[in-house]
Amino acid sequence: MQLIQYNVYLLLVFLATAQRKPACKTQEIPLFNGLYKQGDIMIGGIFAVHFKAIPPEISFRVMVFAIEEINRNKLLLPNLTLGYRIYDNCMNLQVSLRAASTLTAGLDDAMNDANCKGLPPVVAIVGEPLSTHSIAIARILGLFSIPQVSFCASCPCLSNKKEFPSFFRTVPNDAFQVKVMAKLIKHFGWTWVGVIGSDDDYGFYALGSFNEEINTFGCIAFSVTLNVNEKNNILNIVKIIKQSTAKVIVVFLTKLDVTVLMKEIVQQNVTGRQWIASEAWSAFAALAGNEKFDYFGGTLGIAARRGVIPGLEEFLLQIQPSSDPENNLLKQFWETMFGCKLLYSSDTFNSSNMIASKICTGSEDIRSKKTEFTDVSQLRASYSVYKAVYAVAYALHDLLTCQSGNGPFENNTCADIKNFKPWQLLHYLKKVTFTTHFGESVAFDENGDALAVFDIVNWQQMADGTMISKTIGVFNQLSVSQDQLILNEEDIFWNFKSGTVPESFCSKSCYPGTRKAIRKGQPICCFDCIPCADGEISNSTECSRCLPDFWSNQKRNKCEPREIEFLSYEDAMGVSLTVTALLGVFISVSVLVVFIRYRNTPVVKANNSELSFLLLVSLSLCFLCSLCFIGKPSDLTCMFRHALFGISFVLCISCILVKTIVVIMAFKAKLPGYNITKWFGISQQRGTVFFFTFIQALICIAWLTTAPPYPFKNTKHHPTKVIFECDVGSVTGFSCLLGYIGMLAGISFLLAFLARHLPDKFNEAKFITFSMLIFCAVWITFIPAYISSPGKHTVAVEIFAILASSFGLLIAIFAPKCYIILFKPEQNTKKALMGRDIPKNK
Repeated sequence: MQLIQYNVYLLLVFLATAQRKPACKTQEIPLFNGLYKQGDIMIGGIFAVHFKAIPPEISFRVMVFAIEEINRNKLLLPNLTLGYRIYDNCMNLQVSLRAASTLTAGLDDAMNDANCKGLPPVVAIVGEPLSTHSIAIARILGLFSIPQVSFCASCPCLSNKKEFPSFFRTVPNDAFQVKVMAKLIKHFGWTWVGVIGSDDDYGFYALGSFNEEINTFGCIAFSVTLNVNEKNNILNIVKIIKQSTAKVIVVFLTKLDVTVLMKEIVQQNVTGRQWIASEAWSAFAALAGNEKFDYFGGTLGIAARRGVIPGLEEFLLQIQPSSDPENNLLKQFWETMFGCKLLYSSDTFNSSNMIASKICTGSEDIRSKKTEFTDVSQLRASYSVYKAVYAVAYALHDLLTCQSGNGPFENNTCADIKNFKPWQLLHYLKKVTFTTHFGESVAFDENGDALAVFDIVNWQQMADGTMISKTIGVFNQLSVSQDQLILNEEDIFWNFKSGTVPESFCSKSCYPGTRKAIRKGQPICCFDCIPCADGEISNSTECSRCLPDFWSNQKRNKCEPREIEFLSYEDAMGVSLTVTALLGVFISVSVLVVFIRYRNTPVVKANNSELSFLLLVSLSLCFLCSLCFIGKPSDLTCMFRHALFGISFVLCISCILVKTIVVIMAFKAKLPGYNITKWFGISQQRGTVFFFTFIQALICIAWLTTAPPYPFKNTKHHPTKVIFECDVGSVTGFSCLLGYIGMLAGISFLLAFLARHLPDKFNEAKFITFSMLIFCAVWITFIPAYISSPGKHTVAVEIFAILASSFGLLIAIFAPKCYIILFKPEQNTKKALMGRDIPKNK
């Protein structure tokens, strides 16, 4: 397996150098741009120094500065010096692969010349800055366990240790960056955002991760990839931006790609957008200078943590291409910086987008150039380079002193530091941990990623017109506080007329009392607001029902207690029914008094005085039981109201039934000397009444024992009211109670109807028939009225039926008798009752 890997590696090196002439002089620089300095241990570097018209970056100079600073440190790597080989990738993947192959092979040209000695191989590589390039290089370096420490590549895919076992980075990967961006967007309440990514691995991974994060609380208005080499693609993206209602746009692009997009945005005058910058370009506020400020001023971005490196500025300003004429990278850097052509420069450099219009000598004053190269106040990517170099140096130091304990070496001994292999350094790099001169802790997690610490920056313009990336917040993954994202919102500049936080939504949030209704075929952030139904409230998202004892107010934003309704003594209806019931009791008692007073008169005797007395008492109870239905229901009133009602009416109907039987038996006797009292006397009559009543009492006892009625709050009958009523408990028990009353009433009515034509001057059977007819009519009519009556009217209907039927019995049976007793005393004689003529008063 190792032989196969080695052959693959040789093939790559051969392809990278096959088209070049041999250059076998010692320490000869490769034909592409590079910097070189000999040392005991060599570290490689791959940087994007310049490309077309983009201003040169200082990252490669920071690596040189860090190495020279380490070499001056007597405590770190004592008695050893670090050297470097740095190449410019020219923002080209093929050049990056060629540089990586050259650095790891140690040879610059053909390797078949026995007299050639190439440059010494490096033990680690700092770079590549681009994720796509880093993926390609890391696959090669991983085969041979050569450490690679990137200072800018942030693609989450590079955290896969199975694919990239030797890759490390001093910047957090985009998975953390995306989470911070999502937190930032959520913090400001933006739910409708557009996202643009580069047309490469970095962009694809970023778009996928960002979509997943945003979908937890918002929606993506559009998600597109930018290819700067296709003009139609750029125009189409700008068109999408102009047509979209999203005011917040997140951009995962490189500095170069953003520059192209900015140019088109300005040309088409697309304003009123809040840009969210990824770490790759958020620190370059100068991009929004001059006329671009109206379009990109106020941009918010996620940036690597800013650092301060003392002495760096003076080091940068000392650069001179003539100081190291063999390093052509300095020449190209100088020409790009001043837009000129050095007199002694080779013709190998010919930028397609920059034609030198003047000649430079190399002695120009670099201090006069106000570029990102001379600005060391915003060191972010360069600071990551500084940490990457120190991480390699500390890992080498640990290797030299064997501080990691049981390492990859036999017998826990260290190999010669000058003859160790890169895979041995890799072991120590995984465990390296150190603190910079500025107090920042540096370490790698199990995936080779740096700890997630970001600055939140805001592009602002100074009084002199200079653009800066002002730090307005920080995100610290290791923060012990609950909120890892901290913002100073008063320091944020918003490039909008209102000067306040912009809004970005597909649909405005629904007002309280309404709910979201998703539009068919559109994202969940696009919706209509529909009022909640009765009895529901909303918090602008979903409607929820109020508790049973509550109901929604008119605005559907608050649940209010329902009105509790029951038939009370304070209601006009309750007062009327109470007065009517008491009137019935008074009349019944009055009639009873009259009957007792005239108990020896023929009318009272002829109508079975004892049963009449008992009937009047039962009617009084019937009137009184109706009062149990008025007032707030309780366990006691619910249990006994129907029981009292059932027993009272059965007692009443039983008396009527016995009276009817007595009348029939009296007038139907055929035998002479037949005496009814002998067979159905007072004792038998009294026993019959109490027997019928006892049966009803047993029904009530069984009902109240098994499933008694209970107080019940009915919330379904009326939307805004709680009907406080008595539930019957057992429907069977209640049905048996009513059915038994109905059965006795039906028998009484049938018997009275059959005896209505008996030859009697004062035919009581007619009055009983009429009274039972009223009784049955009332209760038959009661059923539909009871079912259709709402709320407290249900109880009122039941009370009315009790009172009406009781008054019907009282009036129909006792009114004629009282009339004779009180107003026609001449008819209250035995002769009159026997049907004899009564002399008329002259």
